[in-house]
Amino acid sequence: MVRLSLCRARYPASGRRKPPDAGYRARRGRPGGRFPSGPGGYPAAPAAEGDSVSGTDGLRVVVTGATGNVGTSVLARLAEEPGVASVLGISRREPGGLPGGARWAGADLGRPESEAELTGLLRGADVVVHLAWLIQPTHAPQITWETNVRGTERLLRAMAAAGVPALVYASSVGAYAPGPSDDPGARVDEAWPTHGWPEAAYSREKAYVERLLDTFERDHPGIRTVRMRPAFMFKRESAMEQRRLFGGPVVPNALVRPELLPVVPEVPGLRFQVLHTADAADAFVRAVVRPVSGAFNLAAEPVVDAGVLAGLLSARPVRVPAPPLRAAVSLAWHLRLVPSSPYLFDAFLRLPLMSTLRARRELEWEPKASATGTLTEFLAAFRHGEGMDSPPLRPALPGGRLRELAALVRGRP
Repeated sequence: MVRLSLCRARYPASGRRKPPDAGYRARRGRPGGRFPSGPGGYPAAPAAEGDSVSGTDGLRVVVTGATGNVGTSVLARLAEEPGVASVLGISRREPGGLPGGARWAGADLGRPESEAELTGLLRGADVVVHLAWLIQPTHAPQITWETNVRGTERLLRAMAAAGVPALVYASSVGAYAPGPSDDPGARVDEAWPTHGWPEAAYSREKAYVERLLDTFERDHPGIRTVRMRPAFMFKRESAMEQRRLFGGPVVPNALVRPELLPVVPEVPGLRFQVLHTADAADAFVRAVVRPVSGAFNLAAEPVVDAGVLAGLLSARPVRVPAPPLRAAVSLAWHLRLVPSSPYLFDAFLRLPLMSTLRARRELEWEPKASATGTLTEFLAAFRHGEGMDSPPLRPALPGGRLRELAALVRGRP
């Protein structure tokens, strides 16, 4: 059982954890008998005929949150990886199909009974890539907590019971404590504290899961654990999902047309990092197939600020103090007009800038898309209302924006 221990949080100087031992590498490469003894005292269970994970000549990978922004890109990238034999995608909602020919299984991590379901689905797997996460509803944080925190607990227990030897988890820049107050432009490495911003549910839950993983690593030292901490991830196909998650039904797609947005607010503290989702997926898969562990920051250059945004939109930056802008966000959120809370706004202005040196060195990873190129692609897709045939990424939901507004008012995902 995963035990919580907030006071035992660890911040190793290098951000690294114990590397996988030779026994792990031997188990990973031995067909038909990968788990002679399960970690944490659990009995091992090799894949049996009819189990959900199959494949004998390479890694067998399970991906949670397989239908989302990151999940669809990870599945596509795994399909290109010669060391991967099979992929099972898990999500709450059934897709029409998954990228790369991956197979699908349904499980909702927010349900207590999902632990037993996950244990069965994970038997025989070599690696779990954990991407499942609820961002909304911010008006009902108990719902996101049940999926994000309690759901991760269930997954970790299921992994240990099924004898899965490796986890690649999608943490976030949002897990980090605010950046250095004396040098806002300084880059932080993976040793920076992961306290998050306690008032924002997203940041609070990402930080709490970091503590879960601290305890999990202590109790299961034989399980290789990787924490990917990406910046904000965008791609063309995610445009309408991210409009629904952060802007809501009242934000018109045409708002980001240059002729309709002549100015960009220049708010103190407004600077952030961006990453194309395909580049994030590439880093995730590199962590799947390499014997690495610990945390990896992921971001592209340049850092985005009001000046960069203004250039992309052919607008001009206008200095605006944070308090009135926050008050406007707060009013719209309390009126259930937008899904983004003022607490998320607070966290956003306090994010540190990340150094990606470790990922570039140990994963031999280099983002192909620049931050400005990624945003240019995303903004064009936003204007045209683009998406893809995946439940969360659809260009429009059945019922349209009226349904979105009704879900926002009810406080349901």
